[in-house]
Amino acid sequence: MKTGRLFALLLGMVGLTGFGMSQGAGSQRGQDRLMKEVRHELVMLPYYSVFDNLAYKVEGGTVTLYGQVVKPTLKSEAENVVKKVEGVERVVNNIEVLPLSPNDDRVRLAVYRAIYSQPGLDTYSLRAVPTIHIIVKNGNVTLTGAVANKGDKDRAGIAANGVSGVFSVTNDILVSP
Repeated sequence: MKTGRLFALLLGMVGLTGFGMSQGAGSQRGQDRLMKEVRHELVMLPYYSVFDNLAYKVEGGTVTLYGQVVKPTLKSEAENVVKKVEGVERVVNNIEVLPLSPNDDRVRLAVYRAIYSQPGLDTYSLRAVPTIHIIVKNGNVTLTGAVANKGDKDRAGIAANGVSGVFSVTNDILVSP
């Protein structure tokens, strides 16, 4: 009998989330290894940025990719690198390519400046891929990723709300334990 256990990990505070389904203790180590390798390959993508959000789910040998990306090539690159991971039998690519929009590009940069110019939030920008990800679709902003405390999460949301041209802000930033 299969026992399904769903768990979510915030991996390395880079806005990349993975979900895994296990089928017993023996396969759990294999699932964990597969999740780590998939995460590593996705984080190492050269055009993965603060304006992209990648997530994935591992069920046996099937990896399902989720999220939003600005560049269409990032969607196909993500699928291609995951296919090469040992143990991956199938990849389902549900990554959404965000529409091309000069206004959304302007909003992305303005929200980036508004968030990462805040004292205390500026330290989150010091990583290769900053920990607060800014997803903009038709003027609507979604913040993802992770911060150290609720105050930082709230300040990022307030900063994004204050940007001209932003219609709405959804603050999905996680607070690390």
